[in-house]
Amino acid sequence: MDHVNVGKMWDANAEAWTKLARQGYDVCRDLVNTPAFLAILPEIRALNGLDIGCGEGYNTRQFAQRGASMQAVDISETFLRHARQSEAETPLGIRYTLASAAALPFANGEFDFATATMSLMDVPEHDTVLTEAFRVLKPGGFLQFSITHPCFQTPKTKWVLDAHGRRVAMECADYFQPVHGEIEEWSFNAAPESARAGLPNFRIPTFTRTLSSWMNLLATTGFVFEEMQEPYPSDAALAQCPSLYDMRIIAYFLIVRARKR
Repeated sequence: MDHVNVGKMWDANAEAWTKLARQGYDVCRDLVNTPAFLAILPEIRALNGLDIGCGEGYNTRQFAQRGASMQAVDISETFLRHARQSEAETPLGIRYTLASAAALPFANGEFDFATATMSLMDVPEHDTVLTEAFRVLKPGGFLQFSITHPCFQTPKTKWVLDAHGRRVAMECADYFQPVHGEIEEWSFNAAPESARAGLPNFRIPTFTRTLSSWMNLLATTGFVFEEMQEPYPSDAALAQCPSLYDMRIIAYFLIVRARKR
């Protein structure tokens, strides 16, 4: 499976994903991932930025609201249609382009920074994606991205329950066994059945890589590591959505920033 096949699958997911996310059911993004991502993001005001795998544009708009001049790419025309509609309704100067992260249609050294929120792990050609991000950055520019946490999103996982049926730990196995294109089917757990009625589950191909493999790939591409975060829900987020407590037992996600020297 290559990025073209993956793009077709994500385009099939995009309509349901956008509808549910915009109704507030992507609670991991809204209450945990995006706040943590923005908390460690350097100053981007007046910088030229590229958002890679922008989806329906939620995070791209966050970056534009911080004063960056944003361009964004996604491989799904459906996601981009929704992103462009939001731009038309509330203009922020964002330019959206249909393109793959594995073949960015931009010149060398065009951007001061690049972001990729929960997208890079979904492209099978991880090495090509990082090479492309490196290529379009200016010297001194940075890439900040978030992915599912390699140490805990392994091919085999199982929750450990206490005597009351509460989750207290997770068993993880086959960490070193790579997965290439296995399809996971799910929807947002926060969405009630009434919200999901008539909508298909997401069908998402997965591609796993160990933590050391990700970090070594950054280094061999030419990036210099700067910062890493493993986001978890705040007390306020838990009060709003108690089901997020699982994210205090294990790290679901990883945020990394690296710079082109």
